[in-house]
Amino acid sequence: GGIHRAQKIYPHVKNTYGYITKNVRIKNKLPKEHCIDARCISGHPNAESLGYVFFQKKIRCHNRQIHKCKINKGGTRKLNQSHYVTNGFRLWDTVKYSGKEGFVYSRRKDGRISIETFDGEIIREGVSFKKVTLINKTKHYITERRALRPTASYGVPAQS
Repeated sequence: GGIHRAQKIYPHVKNTYGYITKNVRIKNKLPKEHCIDARCISGHPNAESLGYVFFQKKIRCHNRQIHKCKINKGGTRKLNQSHYVTNGFRLWDTVKYSGKEGFVYSRRKDGRISIETFDGEIIREGVSFKKVTLINKTKHYITERRALRPTASYGVPAQS
């Protein structure tokens, strides 16, 4: 399968298993965290952390339903899709509004957009596009940088 193809391209690729990762983590007296497990798998469990991690989420790229289910009087069908770009903003663009960073999760024809955080907490509903600053155009994933909880066992540099 896939591991053999990867090993042909990258000779240093090898399989690992959960019990090996757990053993390395216990030997180095590290807490159970996803980012710690990644360091254990890399072979550098005691590497000093930068103090933050990146969270990523796959987002929908297309709305494939063309029309609304209910047909209007006269047999006309209402479109279900909105414009791809509205006033320079696309769905899931990273934006800044009143000092807070978030993602565009809805746009309206009149120029109002709604902004939410990575976790789905609503920052603002229906704010004018003029009051919002574009930080980054969307790709297929949204990314948020989060600080690690300051714990000595994470390898986070001490705060002075």
